[in-house]
Amino acid sequence: MPNIVNQMVVRELTDAFQESEGLLAVTFGGLDVKETEDLRGKLAEKGVGFRMVRNSLARRVLAERGIDLGEGILKGNTGIAYGGPEEIIGAAKVFADPAVKKAKKVAFKGGYFDGEVLDAGNAAQVADLPDRDTANSMLLGVISAPARGLVVALAGVQSNTVRVLQARVDKGEE
Repeated sequence: MPNIVNQMVVRELTDAFQESEGLLAVTFGGLDVKETEDLRGKLAEKGVGFRMVRNSLARRVLAERGIDLGEGILKGNTGIAYGGPEEIIGAAKVFADPAVKKAKKVAFKGGYFDGEVLDAGNAAQVADLPDRDTANSMLLGVISAPARGLVVALAGVQSNTVRVLQARVDKGEE
């Protein structure tokens, strides 16, 4: 008969992962309490769920969802950040922060994002993706560039006409 605590943890992980569109697995060892609280606080600010997991239970829950992260990802001390696409990008940015990297106590192990299983390198690259606000501003810049160019060109024609007329007026005064 399975342990009641394990059943509760599996149920909780199932609920959390079922509503999540992505997750990142990281090593999470060697941090002291203050560092752990700071990291968890940064993740919470981004709306990211984060749990330390028993690898066997996480493997079981992910298998039920049809996700196999592969060998080696769910081994050792593992923390899993989970949420929607925005939250996963935010979590990757927190884990890739230079201060966190410098401590060398948190490292990407892998993940699942946009329907794809990620290895450690690809999971780290998620941090390079723009968040929603940045992507929207980039898109706005692309959309508005042709109109801006047209306005500058039209203003240039009027400006050049005025300069030519002013040059004639100035030349006539001499």
